[in-house]
Amino acid sequence: MSLRCSRRRGLAALLAAAPLVLGACATSLTVDDERRLAYQADRQVRQETTFIQDDVVNGYVDKIGQRIVATLPPNPYEFSFAVIDDGEINAFTPGAGLVYLHSAILLNARNVSEVAGVMAHEIGHVMQRHVADNYVRTRNTGTLYQVGALAAGIFGGPAAYDLAVIGGQLGAIAALNSFTREDESEADAYAVPALVSAGYDPNGLVTFFDTIRGRYGDSSSFLSSHPAPSDRIEATKRLVAEMPPNANLQVDDGGALEIIQRRIRLLSRAPKQAR
Repeated sequence: MSLRCSRRRGLAALLAAAPLVLGACATSLTVDDERRLAYQADRQVRQETTFIQDDVVNGYVDKIGQRIVATLPPNPYEFSFAVIDDGEINAFTPGAGLVYLHSAILLNARNVSEVAGVMAHEIGHVMQRHVADNYVRTRNTGTLYQVGALAAGIFGGPAAYDLAVIGGQLGAIAALNSFTREDESEADAYAVPALVSAGYDPNGLVTFFDTIRGRYGDSSSFLSSHPAPSDRIEATKRLVAEMPPNANLQVDDGGALEIIQRRIRLLSRAPKQAR
């Protein structure tokens, strides 16, 4: 069993028990409720996945994330960033400011603006409260027990909800697809100005989508809850074109990313995939 499938089963099980935390008659998710669920999810993720335990790698990621966070409007979240040892190109958030990157994000990024683009996208999910909204919607449509709703924050890669999670309940996917694609587009749209405000070139988000397209294609599965990478590339290009010209936006970081990549290759136990 892969780490990815194991983690998703854990999150699905967590959400199945969520009414015990929130109360049987909950119709909305407060920030405090979201935080409790997110930290329960964090405990589950840490039990079932392997994290990169390296201060240099984690410090690098945290510095990028906190630089973006520093430009955000006032919000109730305490953001933290961590790296999971996993060969799939993926990132996700269980909400409430917790953001996880798979090590494959860092290994496949060509520059720091691409790493920042992924992180800004996940921060967008948090700030738009997509996980909280997804919980309420899935609960109201009766699909909570079939779908790991906390996976709504997944950034890219193969289908966000696979058969190992949903147990063959395709109706759950149909219910989720009506808004998850919109959430993904909203997070992309949030990321572009956030990157510019933080001083990162938002074209990094565009070029990383191209990497995703090269790895997985435009339709890796009919269960995918994400817009096709080609559509996201074109949409993000339009958003970038609407931003005021700025020649001082950062693309590279003087070789720091390459150092991080070497450290991850030494530390990682995840199956290696060709770049």
